[in-house]
Amino acid sequence: MRRGLENLHTDTPLTGVVPVVPTIFHDDESVDLDGTARVVDYLIDAGVDGLCLLANYSEQFALTDAERDEIARTLLERVAGRLPVIVTTSHFSARIAAARSRAAQDMGAAMVMIMPPFFGATLAVPAPAVIEYFKQVADAIHIPVMVQDAPLSSTPLPVSLLIDLVGRVPQVQYAKIEVPQAADKLHSLVSALGSSLPGPFDGEESVTLIPDLDAGATGTMPSSMVPAELGQIVRRYAAGDRAGAVSAWEDLLPLIHFENRQCGLRGQKILLAEGGIIASDRTRAPFAPVSPGTRRGLIELAAARDLMVMRWAR
Repeated sequence: MRRGLENLHTDTPLTGVVPVVPTIFHDDESVDLDGTARVVDYLIDAGVDGLCLLANYSEQFALTDAERDEIARTLLERVAGRLPVIVTTSHFSARIAAARSRAAQDMGAAMVMIMPPFFGATLAVPAPAVIEYFKQVADAIHIPVMVQDAPLSSTPLPVSLLIDLVGRVPQVQYAKIEVPQAADKLHSLVSALGSSLPGPFDGEESVTLIPDLDAGATGTMPSSMVPAELGQIVRRYAAGDRAGAVSAWEDLLPLIHFENRQCGLRGQKILLAEGGIIASDRTRAPFAPVSPGTRRGLIELAAARDLMVMRWAR
């Protein structure tokens, strides 16, 4: 399922496992570029199909614009075209989202991922403004756009709006659906849009992966915790071995569920540090470390499984 940057937006849509790359920090909360690049090396060795930079699980909301640019440039140079790279360029301003997207394209991104415009819990925008927002971004670039439908946003993306968006802004060729009842939403989108939406993805750490694949998802965007293992599951499913995929996913599910519900974005960093891939699992304040008990619980679940994240650096 892997492919380079060429023709991503034509005959060979991106599928498979495309993890979010976390931003690694030193203990003083400064960006650890070398550590972040080392995570990319691990992910490439894990056999992932693509990478996503500067997403919410990358703590993009805690980075300066200069840090964003430096991270994107460093990691795109590190990948050097070996895999498609998605850069998240979300911003409330359509003008700024378009400029970020154009910059990402110029650096070598194969796609951009964008949430609908919102700010805080109450500042949402109506459906026509959502479509105009994505149109303004698409007009600034020639690479595909992935719309991110996540609980973090206060701007709703009902199925009818997503169908209208894909119809009116054809560069929106991918959708990452990670809201409650994701499988039903994916099924409705796939049924209505067919080949107009070549990239239906799920997210939320792949906690609903099998139902979402059953609904028509062709890719998943998890954290960087268990991408090698998720890749095996997705490939089994694509090859027709649903029973084998279900069994392997159910074995991982307690760990993924613990990550999703107990740790959030901190979980991947804990295991990356525990496995020796990075030096520090620090997140930027006001994010605090997980409790010692939660940390122990995550590591115990991981230690009971033969995970690449725990042995890659050994």
